[in-house]
Amino acid sequence: MLKVNLNGKQFNVKEGTRVIELIEEKERKNLVVCQVGAQVKELNYRLSEKNNGMTVKLLGLGNAEAGRAYRASLQYIVAMAFYRKYPEVHIRFSYNISRSIFCEAVGGNFNMSHAVEAIQEEVRRIVEEDLPIERVTVTKEQATEIYKQFGLDDKIDILKYRPESTVHLYRCGEYYNYLHNYMVPSTGCIHNYTIAPYSPGLIIQYPRHDLDAHIPEFEEEATYCKTLQRAYLWAEKANVQTVDEINRMIDRGDALEFVQMCEAYHNRQLSELGDAIEKEIENVRLVAIAGPSSSGKTTFCNRLKIELQSRGINPVTISMDDYYFDKARICAIQGKPREKLDLENTDCLDIELFNKDLFDLINGEEVTLPRFNFSEDRREVGRTIRLGPNVPIIIEGIHALNEKLTKSIPKHRKFRIYIAPHAQLNIDNHSPLSVTNTRLIRRIVRDMKFRNCPAATTIDMWQSVRNGEFRWIYPNQENADYVFNSSLGYELCVLKKQAMAALEEIKTTDPQFLVANRLMKNLKYFRLIDDDSLIPCNSLLREFIGGSCFKV
Repeated sequence: MLKVNLNGKQFNVKEGTRVIELIEEKERKNLVVCQVGAQVKELNYRLSEKNNGMTVKLLGLGNAEAGRAYRASLQYIVAMAFYRKYPEVHIRFSYNISRSIFCEAVGGNFNMSHAVEAIQEEVRRIVEEDLPIERVTVTKEQATEIYKQFGLDDKIDILKYRPESTVHLYRCGEYYNYLHNYMVPSTGCIHNYTIAPYSPGLIIQYPRHDLDAHIPEFEEEATYCKTLQRAYLWAEKANVQTVDEINRMIDRGDALEFVQMCEAYHNRQLSELGDAIEKEIENVRLVAIAGPSSSGKTTFCNRLKIELQSRGINPVTISMDDYYFDKARICAIQGKPREKLDLENTDCLDIELFNKDLFDLINGEEVTLPRFNFSEDRREVGRTIRLGPNVPIIIEGIHALNEKLTKSIPKHRKFRIYIAPHAQLNIDNHSPLSVTNTRLIRRIVRDMKFRNCPAATTIDMWQSVRNGEFRWIYPNQENADYVFNSSLGYELCVLKKQAMAALEEIKTTDPQFLVANRLMKNLKYFRLIDDDSLIPCNSLLREFIGGSCFKV
């Protein structure tokens, strides 16, 4: 008999007992997956001797890993519905606006408008049937035959990069698929979702763990949507939509060409920005730049400054960090002790002084700027400057697109830039890669290299970083006049070596292993670009791997 602790209750069970058998029927509908020790498992997971004495934690939709499993299970059911109704149609999933998944037909002339109601009804039918979803293990050869049967050639392509000799698949009745994620125990567990037409495909919405398991109201985000569309079209034209396409380029010996192609895309965007700002230089006095963590803002600001200088425009950079209040003042404002301060809140900044200095500078006054000494937690006297004609000010920071921060400057005198990676990259057609994970991998490599910070510490602070992004950055991204896509198609091939080394230091018993394991599962499919000399010294990626010609 095995001894396990399930949500605080002790059980003595036989080897081979499934976790779901220990859960009362009425409780199952609110659960998605479980955590056995430090690893995520399906609720159908069978306990064995290696689990003896372990703690099993049940995870519902309020948990991030459970949320990912729920989303992947919903995608699985949608793919199954398409196979049942339109077996000849191939579909592709990708991340989209309003925290949703976009589904479209690929490789043919299928009109999705004819299928919306049929797919909605078939998904409902599959959910109502409450069919078991079972995890099975097969050889690569067996997986290849199964994928051929279901017309999933893109999944066959990725098998050759899998280092393991076996493959995990999920079977539901006669249907097989694998979405590089854990699954719910049965189709009846997917009880909350929306599927709606969204040209030229479908929008799939699901409960978000960060919104108390609610589905967010769909919001049309025109600027963000155009950015995703542009990223998709570029990846399609450059043949870098999937991991297999990227790996084939490296296998052909075209790594240098691949790197230069991606860097050229950044150069083109910088040129577009230079054109736009130069065209309006008589009006533009403030260039405001914001973006989430690990977007490459520091390098981008340096490169944008050089781009403008090449056009005879010599901007002045002002750091918003110099306008911080000291900790004692922030404690008084927020009414909290130092260890509980929200240092990303706008009330930490001297907004009135910031606006006054911007106003005076733009109106030709000489201004002595502050300089914040973070080591001594106090504001000091900084440089004194006066702007010449047609000299814009560049500001960069988490709040740069927040109108409250620059209220003294009319909107027509600002040029607002939002920077973030917006890759439209998939492992296969059914498994899009998260750009949030890419940013986390960037930060893990950077923190390890420049801050002597292990991956576990970076992972621990990541949710707090994400919370700040949702609160202060994303609500203002639609204010941008230009969105700079800082994704580099080759970057995971370069980051892989350092990231894997950092992630492998996390033990299977560590609480951070859940995230580390998920990142490593994605990274393992990428071919390695190990020649550091291929990456230009001014590349945005140098901000994370080192060797930048800029001070970062």
